[in-house]
Amino acid sequence: MEQDSFSDQQISEILSLTKVAVVGMSKNSSKAAHYVPKYLFENGYDITPVNPTTDEILGKQCYSSISEIDGEVDIIDVFRPSDQVLPFVVEAIKKKPKVIWLQEGIHNPEAEKLATQAGIKVIFNRCMLAEHKRLSQ
Repeated sequence: MEQDSFSDQQISEILSLTKVAVVGMSKNSSKAAHYVPKYLFENGYDITPVNPTTDEILGKQCYSSISEIDGEVDIIDVFRPSDQVLPFVVEAIKKKPKVIWLQEGIHNPEAEKLATQAGIKVIFNRCMLAEHKRLSQ
């Protein structure tokens, strides 16, 4: 699968943003949708879980949708299958984040084009944890 064309410098700048909403965050500690945001939280990020099936993850209030989140969000980190991304991205655009980050293995050109046209940077097929570790060395 292809990957976005951002340079390491650009990814580092994006990783300096700290308010991250995590769509599809899981309570299951063995899933990437749990341990990736947990790692980010432990490394200074302000994590906001978005999952309609639970009220709280990692002691943080969980929201049913992106639109329910109060305040600004810098990055919307998406843990949903590629074919389910479009409605989340459409909702995310209304929140006006600086970045929509589609985790490793996730790529939806239609959704990415909509976000880019709205002036939002789109990272795809990359893991925030892996990129943070790689660029923090």
